[in-house]
Amino acid sequence: MTVVVTTSPGFGKHGKVPGLIKDAGWEFIRCTDKDRADGGLSEHIARADYLVVGLVPVTADTLTAASNLKGVIKHGVGVDNIDIPACTTSGLPVCNTPAANADAVAELAVGLMFSMARFIPQGHGSVTSGGWERRVGSQLGGKTLGIVGLGNIGKRLAKLARGLGMHVVASDMYPDKAFAAEHGLEFLSLQELLATADYVSLHVFGGKDNAALINRDSLTSMKPGARLINLARGEVVDLDAVAEALASGYLGGVAIDAYVQEPPAIDHPVFSHPNAIFTPHSGADTLEALENVGLMVIEDIKTLIAGEMPVRCLNAKDLCARDV
Repeated sequence: MTVVVTTSPGFGKHGKVPGLIKDAGWEFIRCTDKDRADGGLSEHIARADYLVVGLVPVTADTLTAASNLKGVIKHGVGVDNIDIPACTTSGLPVCNTPAANADAVAELAVGLMFSMARFIPQGHGSVTSGGWERRVGSQLGGKTLGIVGLGNIGKRLAKLARGLGMHVVASDMYPDKAFAAEHGLEFLSLQELLATADYVSLHVFGGKDNAALINRDSLTSMKPGARLINLARGEVVDLDAVAEALASGYLGGVAIDAYVQEPPAIDHPVFSHPNAIFTPHSGADTLEALENVGLMVIEDIKTLIAGEMPVRCLNAKDLCARDV
């Protein structure tokens, strides 16, 4: 029997996915014990044929105990918590699910922009505490949105923002000029983008290359009163610098969905600022997105079982070179 182990809280729970797992006849093990750093993965990894990854890291040490493992599939897009070279050395394909949750994350970004523009959380708190504080906000139409990382999520967000009448600028290492021309957006350097945008939304991968991409210097480059959204990875933003910029009034607001430590330590000063909004890494948490991601994962597992290479395999070329 094929053994599928997952560290993702959402995999196998939504839409058609549970039924498909049952119909496949796989033994399905979920390792999401919040009291354990690895969710309990160490107890089951030796039996796993396929590992479906959430936020628990997959390291060379993880693979040492994974004697039966045949593939590693990320339940999502970002693979910065998977040691892909170690997987390649072990002969393991690594797959992810690009674009499956792009709509969900982009829509949350729009929701967070509205929340900051119209002080929605503050208004809710005022009413439910017996107050009636009315704050004058601003409209999104006519404002400039800067998207850092114009991948699948960034492109979907650009379309939504354009529909709201926003001007969109973007920064990306590999600019899609055809998309920019079609949808009326402009590519800028990161520093130019920060100096231009009223809202900055981050959609880049995590890891050392993007660690503290938003720091004291880059925050100083932003327009006074601009707002920042982080739906990427926690390490992309220096929280100390963000807290200082909020406290000084230079940064108009921040909305954060991803953290270096999850759950985060809320004694950090950023969590007490009235112009900061926090969500529990829930950018992809819609029924539609979770079903789409799950269907992709199942498809790739079935492809691997059939002895074929999934089209979404990230290290296929390296695996082929290794086998030559």
